[in-house]
Amino acid sequence: MPLSTPMPCDTVATFSLGIARLPHLLEFLGARRLLLYPAARDARGVDGVLAWGLKPNTERAAQYATVHKLPLLRLEDGFVRSVGLGVEGARPLSLVLDAKGMYYDASAPSELEDMIRDAPQTDDLALTRAQSAMRAIVQGKVSKYNGSPVGLPLELLQGAGRPRVLVVDQTRGDMSVVKGLVPQGGFQDMIQAAIDENPEAEILLKIHPDVAAGKKRGCFDRIPVHPRVRVLGAAVSPIDLLAAVDRVYCATSQLGFEALMVGKPVTCFGAPFYAGWGLTDDRIAVPRRGVPRSLPQVFEAAYLRYARYVAPDSGAPCAAEEVISHLALQRQMFEANAGRIFCFGFSIWKRGYARAYLQAPGNRVSFCRTSEAAKRKGFARDCKVVCWGVQNEGEAKELRREFGVDIWRMEDGFLRSVGLGSDLTAPASLVLDKSGLHYDPSAPCDLERILLATSFSPRQLERARELRKTIVEARISKYNLGIDAALELPGASGRKVVLVPGQVEDDAAVALGCRDIHTNAGLLEAVRQARPDAFIAFKPHPDVVSGNRRGAVPPQVLQRLCDVVLEDTSINRCLEVGSEVHTMTSLVGFEALLRGLPVLTYGQPFYGSWGLTTDRHPIARRTRVLCLDELVAGVLLLYPRYMDVRSWEFTSAERVIATLESGRQAFVGSRAYRTSRSLRQLYRLGNLLTGIRHAR
Repeated sequence: MPLSTPMPCDTVATFSLGIARLPHLLEFLGARRLLLYPAARDARGVDGVLAWGLKPNTERAAQYATVHKLPLLRLEDGFVRSVGLGVEGARPLSLVLDAKGMYYDASAPSELEDMIRDAPQTDDLALTRAQSAMRAIVQGKVSKYNGSPVGLPLELLQGAGRPRVLVVDQTRGDMSVVKGLVPQGGFQDMIQAAIDENPEAEILLKIHPDVAAGKKRGCFDRIPVHPRVRVLGAAVSPIDLLAAVDRVYCATSQLGFEALMVGKPVTCFGAPFYAGWGLTDDRIAVPRRGVPRSLPQVFEAAYLRYARYVAPDSGAPCAAEEVISHLALQRQMFEANAGRIFCFGFSIWKRGYARAYLQAPGNRVSFCRTSEAAKRKGFARDCKVVCWGVQNEGEAKELRREFGVDIWRMEDGFLRSVGLGSDLTAPASLVLDKSGLHYDPSAPCDLERILLATSFSPRQLERARELRKTIVEARISKYNLGIDAALELPGASGRKVVLVPGQVEDDAAVALGCRDIHTNAGLLEAVRQARPDAFIAFKPHPDVVSGNRRGAVPPQVLQRLCDVVLEDTSINRCLEVGSEVHTMTSLVGFEALLRGLPVLTYGQPFYGSWGLTTDRHPIARRTRVLCLDELVAGVLLLYPRYMDVRSWEFTSAERVIATLESGRQAFVGSRAYRTSRSLRQLYRLGNLLTGIRHAR
């Protein structure tokens, strides 16, 4: 996907500390160096001077640019900026840069205006891309800022059925109003026109949240007292709101352009960038424009060429679609997390990252030990219950019996971290299952339902295939620990190498997923019996090697049943030398399937009984035969949630893999980390303190 237009600058200068502090500023600009508060002697090496929009405090930058005959480059937030508000510290994912003017200044031309006026008429590829991006914005409910509550408030859900007209207020002094040719009294004229021109409609006056909170003044001198006028002050999802109205009146608000994308007629009482092209009912003329342009043409110029974007995870320049997809994912997760959530069985250190995975604007997450404590905190029938695995399940079931609510179960995902969960390392993925547990085969879970019922699209299968390839090439596993040097197995020549991954014996995946073999020693006995002539390589579980969990096999048993014990070697290197894998329910079996190895299961893991493994205890209700990419799509793309643990924003499997790959060689995977008790204690203490801080 093409990136936004690059800027041919090597060195830029600014007199604004705020601009200098913008994350990834140089990546946005395509520049190499930034000078803050440049002196006169620096001008020879400067290619442009940065200023923020048209604010009065940009005068010093403008004067420097004029004196030294340098371009004045004006920055502003892009049209799909971030999750939260800039004033709250949310990092921008999009900015615009204009060397001619500024897009909201209708008194003079800007680069955006030129782009729209000169938009190509026959570039079908560009217009198809624009239409696809607009659909993604509307379907993903993406706006400039995306931290508003999901859905509509009750007051808007009630009384639907009559026509509704939305009138949009703005904050007084906003530069888009000051420079947008809005006449004196224009906002009063606008709401009066909405009342007069829509005699049967309810008029919804949407005032800015900052105005509702008393932080700023709005642009209305007075709000008409009228039986059909209702004031909306609460934060609300812009796309949801626009979908609920029939017509929109605005001065210069971006909400007007988003209304066009939703398919609503828009009347403008100012001259925003999208007015004057035949798309809107304009009450203010801009003769300089006056050329008819389609909505995809205006969108393509503004969102795809004028605005610049950086990738949410790396900060590298990226296409608009990547940012739109990221923001749509946040909205999707917010919708899933909406409402009041009560959590049971979460230790203190888990609460911080659990809160992040359950975040949504306006929701509330409470951690309780008992059902009585939850009721004292206001538990009701519309609340949600989340348990960590089977922890405190009895208390959750009490609430289910009394209130009829479902129980969601949270567990680690399959691409977890660089470091052990038992060392309090925050996970990059979790699963949240509303039906059961993926490691409990006694009843169907969400993952099993996905694998049984989903008709996987060609795009999903292609993505799964690429994901599988990336995981194998990057040597990614669940914990990404161990020495990653090539593995030699003396004595294995000419023999089948059977890799046996150990498990934590008191883990719920063993207790629930195994029928007749529940210990690592018992597994090794069964494998030796099944493969008497094989070279058996036993890989103990990292949590057992670290001493954090149960599952150690006595040395005399290992000596009798194994040819080699691989404690330090990474699981990826072990899989490279294995001929087949024998396991109870270990995730290593799934990782072996990714690498094309035969897998024999002695328990009932989530990846068993789909026609890809040889199973000691097949599960009869799993009647579908899957190809490997269908299994991968369900397990890694549709089932888990992924989190960037640096920004605490939801992310994709692909981005998590890139992060795990870059962090895999960190010291937590080294021999020193595993063998030094003091290093381990310091690492766990640091993770504990971080978890407690985020839990607040």
